[in-house]
Amino acid sequence: EELMIDRIEINAKAVELRKQLGEDENSYIDIFALATQIKDLTLMLYPMGDNSSGICIKNEGANLIAINSEMSYGRQRYSLAHELYHLFYDSSDGISISAKSFEDKNENEIIADWFASYFLAPYNALRFAIQKKNTDPLTMRDIISLEQSFGISHQAMLFRLFQEGYINRVTYDSMSSGVMYCAKQYGYDDSLYLPLSEDKQKRTYGNYIVQAEELRNRNIISQGKYEELLIDAFRYDIVYGEDEIGGEIND
Repeated sequence: EELMIDRIEINAKAVELRKQLGEDENSYIDIFALATQIKDLTLMLYPMGDNSSGICIKNEGANLIAINSEMSYGRQRYSLAHELYHLFYDSSDGISISAKSFEDKNENEIIADWFASYFLAPYNALRFAIQKKNTDPLTMRDIISLEQSFGISHQAMLFRLFQEGYINRVTYDSMSSGVMYCAKQYGYDDSLYLPLSEDKQKRTYGNYIVQAEELRNRNIISQGKYEELLIDAFRYDIVYGEDEIGGEIND
């Protein structure tokens, strides 16, 4: 490694944040649901084109994380974990914009990437999962099973396995393509490898929505202004009740 990065320390931080947010060290986490519960955090999904994977803006009492919703769902989960590093552990203030490519990153961005990987799949949790597979070397089927159970993108999982010595360069290169076909063949859902449906690619969650609701409830803003704020946040579903067709499905 060119940079001396203490991965043990980064993993410890990732596990610490999991616990702080009420999660254990081993399970799959619904990172989007978790993030919407973080105090003072607004989470926004927005198609950002080819260069950025995410943005974190730190502001006293009003933080914003935006994720590029044109990327695959697995990559969005990874990017959100990356931005959580900037939010909770990055000492630099203001705005950090994360590049989409895994290449040419400064040390801080590399640390945030490692944090993301460990946040979604902590070191020990992944090690135990690999030991349970009991196959050496790992097959494409094993790797897809691992990334599905932790909800991590295929490239990120391959990179992690390569860096930790579970697979070699030849395997890494040979398994880099054809993941969707293989995943379907092995009986998995392929949504991890696809972007969200277009109607969900522009959405705002968390603090902004809660604040708007509060202002309306305290009669500080009118119903009309409340709806305008929601429409600005792409929440037509709340204003027009789009998702309510037929209502919630009862168990």
